[in-house]
Formats: sequence, structure tokens, C-alpha cells
Amino acid sequence: MAYAYALGFVGAGNMAEAIARGAIEKGVLEASAMVASDPSAARRELFAGLGVKVVDTNAEVIAQSGQVMLAIKPQVLPELAGELAAHGGDDQVLISIMAGIGTEKLCETIGKPARVIRVMPNTPMMVGLGMAGLAVGEQAKPGDEELAMKLFGSAGEVVRVEEKLMDAVTAVSGSGPAYVYYLAEAMEKAASELGLGEHGRLLVSQTILGAARMLADSPDTAAELRQKVTSPGGTTAAALGHMDDHNLVNVIADAVKAAEARGRELGK
Repeated sequence: MAYAYALGFVGAGNMAEAIARGAIEKGVLEASAMVASDPSAARRELFAGLGVKVVDTNAEVIAQSGQVMLAIKPQVLPELAGELAAHGGDDQVLISIMAGIGTEKLCETIGKPARVIRVMPNTPMMVGLGMAGLAVGEQAKPGDEELAMKLFGSAGEVVRVEEKLMDAVTAVSGSGPAYVYYLAEAMEKAASELGLGEHGRLLVSQTILGAARMLADSPDTAAELRQKVTSPGGTTAAALGHMDDHNLVNVIADAVKAAEARGRELGK
């Protein structure tokens, strides 16, 4: 079947915007090759400003797109299922970024087999530094994942994993930015209490940014980088010793595992 657009967005929120911008800026797709729908007139207007065709109904996106990105909240899926079943083609690929909805569950809700690529991105996609995990559904054909890999790679990094590991991806990188922000909150609180006032946020944010860049670029592991900053008997050793006394490493590891367990529960 011939489609008018290579990619259609059902939902034109912030994540969809990050993906569309990345695709255009990195030359993955031209704006004219994309179409989007959203209940918000403001979001439709924003996508139109990018050069993306906007339409009033989800059915139009589904009927006209070779690949359809489901950039919606999971609770919206039951309302959309009928339109996907009625207007989707057998040769169409669905790219789902809905948290907690497995590829089998998606097909079951639609009521027919579908070629599904499941992706879990994170919010730093919006600044071009995202991280995404991608899994290929059982009904997908070889090569169905290629466009999704390019799309999410245009706004950060993407790794392909088995679908059974998607809850782990969600726990580590999907929820991960919140863990960093939590650490930043604590560091800003300490900076304020130590009298650093208005400088606290910059001191914290630039420190995290620099440390992240070193972690990404260095051949050293996180543990090795930490050791290089830590002089015996010094200030860093005092801080890390306090953290070790309170078992912080295991607290964080257990927190990530709790997120993974909750993801599995939601998926049921």
C-alpha cells in the first residue's frame, strides 16, 4: 500500500516534538514526510511551524502513514484501538512509546496482529541528549526497526534490547533523569545551607553536566573516575564515607529495582 507520509504522530506532545525536531535537523526525514494529530490546537500549531502536516483526526494520521508513532498516554489506547484496527494497514509499522504497554498487549487491545516497535525514551530527548531502549515485537519484520533506530538516535542514543528487558530500561534510563534531579535537589539544599546562595544552582548543574560528559567520554568506569577524585583523608573521602555509612549505593540500586518491579506490575 502506498502511503502519503513516512511517519505519522498520534499525539504531538513534548516527546513527539523532540523526535520530529531531531529527525528534521539530522536529515532522517524531511518535515513534509511527516503528519501529526493532537487534541491541542497549540500543539498542532507548533508542529505546523516545524513544517509538519497537521490534521484534525487520528484516523487521518493512521490511514496516511507508513509508520505511526503512538505518542500518547497508555490510558488513551483503548479509545484509539478501534481506529488503529479500522484504518491501519497490514504493512504498517507501529512505533509505541507508551510506558508499560507490551507489544502483545498492544496487539490484543487493537484486536489483530500488528508490526510493533516498542521504545522507551527519556525526557533529555528534548535537548538532544536522550537515551532510549528499543524492542522489536514478534509480528515485526526484519528492517521494521530501522526508522525508529534513526529517529531516536537523532535525539540522543538508542540501544536495542529484548522486550523482557524494557522494564529494566524504564527503571534505569526512563526514570533515571529524576534520580539525577533528586541528587541535584540535595546538593542545592546543601549549597544553600552552606551560604552559597544564588550560586548554588550553577555550581550543581555544571558539576553534574561536566561529570556526565567525562563519564560518557572517558574509557574509565564510574568507579575509576570516582577514585580519581577521591584523595585519602580528603574532603571527597569524607563525603563518600558518610554515604557509605548510610549504605547509599544499595539504597539507590534497590530504588531502581523497585522501579523495574513497578513497571512489570503496570504491564499486567
